[in-house]
Order: sequence, then C-alpha cells, then structure tokens
Amino acid sequence: MRKIEEKSTKILITGAGGQIGRVLSSTLAEQYGQNAVVISDLADKGYGGLTYEQLNVLDRARMEKIVERHGITQIYHLAALLSATGEKDIHLTWDINFNGFINVLEVAKKHSLQRIFFPSSIAVYGSDFDKANTPQNAFRNADTMYGISKVAGESWANYYWKKYGMDIRSIRYPGIIGHQSMPGGGTTDYAVDIFHQAIQHGEYNCFLQADARLPMIYMEDAIRATIELMQADPDQLTIHTSYNLQGMSFTPEELASEIKNDLPHFQMTYQPDYRQQIAEKWPQKMDDSAARNDWNWKPKFDLTHMTKDMIKHLSKKYKEQHV
Repeated sequence: MRKIEEKSTKILITGAGGQIGRVLSSTLAEQYGQNAVVISDLADKGYGGLTYEQLNVLDRARMEKIVERHGITQIYHLAALLSATGEKDIHLTWDINFNGFINVLEVAKKHSLQRIFFPSSIAVYGSDFDKANTPQNAFRNADTMYGISKVAGESWANYYWKKYGMDIRSIRYPGIIGHQSMPGGGTTDYAVDIFHQAIQHGEYNCFLQADARLPMIYMEDAIRATIELMQADPDQLTIHTSYNLQGMSFTPEELASEIKNDLPHFQMTYQPDYRQQIAEKWPQKMDDSAARNDWNWKPKFDLTHMTKDMIKHLSKKYKEQHV
C-alpha cells in the first residue's frame, strides 16, 4: 500500500490488541506515519512503538480526553466481544459492543470528527434470508448477542448519518483468517486454529461439521478492504449501515483437503459443539456487489493461495521458536 501524505489525519484505534487491530494499526502507521496513529486497549500488549493509551470503551470521559489530547480526526472502533465468547456473558457483550459504540459516536459528534469505522459481521443474519448468496439488504434477524449488538450498531450508524451527517463506514466481515495472531473466540476461528494445530501436531479436532460452509477472508484482504473503504470518496458510497464483504467460501472438509496438499499427514476429526448451531444460521456466501460497485472492492486471495501463505508464515514462526 502506498504511503499517504495527509498531515491532518490522526487516527485512534480502539481494541487494537485484537485479531484485526494489531495488523490494522501497523498498516495504518505505514501509510500515514507512526505519529498519526494512537492505539488503545485495556492493556498495553506491545505495538511496535506506536503511541498507546489505556482505554475501556465504556469510559466516555477517558475516550474524550484521548481524542482531545491527540487531536484525533478518525476512529477505527474495533473493541468488541466476539460471537462464541459473547454468548458466555450476554449482558457484558451488549454493554461493550453497543454502549461502547454509542460512546464513540457521541465523542465523534461532539468533536466533529472526520470519519468513523465500525466493524459489523455476518452474525447480523439469523434466519429468513438467502444463505447461498446473501444480498446486501437481506433481512437481519441475529440471534446471538454479538449479532444483535452489530445489527443495532448498523442502525445507529445509519441514524447518526441521517440526523447529524456523520461519516460512519462499516463492513460486514466474514470470518477472518490470519497468521499474525491467535484465534479470538469467534465461530469462524476454527479456520485459524486449524493451521496452528496442523503445523504443530498434525491433527485438528473441529468444532464445526465437515460440511459447514461459511464465508471467509484472508487478513491481508480484510485490512486492504477496510482502508480502501475509509479512503473512498464519500459521494460514491451508497450504504450507510454496513457493506457485505466476500473473500472466499469453504467448508472445514475443503480446508482440510487443501492443507493436506502441503501437509499430507494432516488428520482432521469432527466434534461439533454449540458453535455449529451458530454457524448454521449464518450466510454461506455474501453478495458484495455494492462494495465492488461503490469502491471497487476485489479480493486477491482464494482458498489455495491463502492456505499456502498461512502454512508458509506459521511454519517459519514455529521453526524460529524452536531454534
């Protein structure tokens, strides 16, 4: 990605220690410069020299002080509890995922921030929609607290755009696969953990059924899509809830078969748990034609290229750990 010369841009990332946040923060720093990015989370996990601020997103006063202190113009709001983790404490999940976002919106409105990014998810869908190729405007009837909080967040983003003219941009992420961090508690995280287990132990016990098809995206594509959307001409954007995004779709069985092409001795077993019930209610593929039309979105990684890249990076990582 090219480096952006935009001295007026100052970015705050909430939840920067998560799966997306760690990669996004370093990528934004490469583009805008290290001084243009402030990262925040509940604890400092080491962010390559970037400015860190401790932040609980439920603390609006603290958030506002950070925005004022650093002259923040954009917020990438990533702090959230994910689908599987979120079902273990639904009240905390609602509080963090929804009320945390409201705090971001109110601080952004008060200080007239330039732009906000809010990540949504395929979890907004629950029933009564086309799972085979889920349309942009399909009925959103989430039945996990994570999904419910994201549906509400999309509606609030649209409300603040209509009522206050705020520029809030969002993507409905499919499952994100990346070698940069460990799984974070999502239903699609089997597609990350499987690579770690395959390389370290040569086997994986999957918590989804063999034929559970879900939409996925490789981390590099997810980060690129996020930044491309945030840099897009606002006059070209027609969606003010959240854009569908599609990278690839596959089943655990198909992924295991692809891994065996590089690791022939890999063995897969299946022991579906409560996450299978969550997966059954989600899309199998996303129609992302709105994103393609509005801001020229196009993925670069398919299943084969993603698998080879994951194995290459993780094999190198574990080899270095044992040297």
